[in-house]
Amino acid sequence: MRRVLLIEDNDEIRENTAEILELANYKVDTAANGKQGVEMALGNIPDLIICDIMMPVLDGYGVLHLLRKNESLKNIPFIFLTAKSERGDFRKGMEMGADDYITKPFSDIELLTAIESRLKKAALLHKKFDPASVQPVVEEAGNLKALEELVTNSAINFYKKKRLIYDEGNHPVKLFYIQKGKVKTFKTNDDGKELTVGLFGEGDYVGYTAILEGGIYKEAAEVIEDATLSIIDRQDFEKLLRANKEVARQFIQMLAQSVTDREEQLVGIAYNSLRKRVAEALVLLQKKYTKDDQGHFSMYISREDLAHIAGTATESIIRTLSDFKSEKLIDIKEGAIIILDEKRLAALLN
Repeated sequence: MRRVLLIEDNDEIRENTAEILELANYKVDTAANGKQGVEMALGNIPDLIICDIMMPVLDGYGVLHLLRKNESLKNIPFIFLTAKSERGDFRKGMEMGADDYITKPFSDIELLTAIESRLKKAALLHKKFDPASVQPVVEEAGNLKALEELVTNSAINFYKKKRLIYDEGNHPVKLFYIQKGKVKTFKTNDDGKELTVGLFGEGDYVGYTAILEGGIYKEAAEVIEDATLSIIDRQDFEKLLRANKEVARQFIQMLAQSVTDREEQLVGIAYNSLRKRVAEALVLLQKKYTKDDQGHFSMYISREDLAHIAGTATESIIRTLSDFKSEKLIDIKEGAIIILDEKRLAALLN
């Protein structure tokens, strides 16, 4: 059972969050301030730490600083929990070595997804291999580590929802890595109609296709949920590609998968029924943006954005969602689409 250390001075938030984690089968240790949290981490080393920023005795920045100086604790995934939304707070935390942050109030799914994502990443970095294949795997991990270091040492920008990251026809000068949030890429025809051709989330790279091709952006990229992006200089990225075959192979595989996904999307738009296209769009969002099997998938997305993914008119999306709701496949609460019956929805794809 994975052990999570939760450091939070608000009694209600601490108790509610601990209950959620325990229901998700985590062993939870709790501390009411930073000093207690550091002492507990030293006594029972956790697999992951969730820590509030503003606390008495020792704040979250102080906790992170002390942990990063301790050899046995410095590599533990660290997630900030904060009610503050100022850009400087996020930047300071990321620069100090925090792995992620969650802004209060947060949903159960947002919390659990962030934890699972960080634990998976940590497990990958510490994975044990068969002795016969240790050397080549260590070399590969070392090569891919160079990419991670490039991301870590890059500038971080914060993008509000609906902000354009780059536009179709521009020449690429940067590669973008999504630390947090959601991004879409889309194409626009002469009449101004959009088609979403790519969906990206935490841990994804955006804008590499144009760099690999040595051409211009053939699509635009826009934030669909407030995002934190690492901004990687094109020259540094190209230098790494030339010197590191494992990184080059990774991006070639990503490019090939992107081509396959786009071909399947175009075939679906050409031949599938409206119900099937809408169901495919919902299933795609679920697969892309939720990694946790606890509870139902829920996402705030405009009907217009969903129409761009399904390749249909907004009016058709509204009508089909209404049908799905009456059939109890989904629910819609305060603008959020909630999938109620995953199996029946997936069955529409057959």
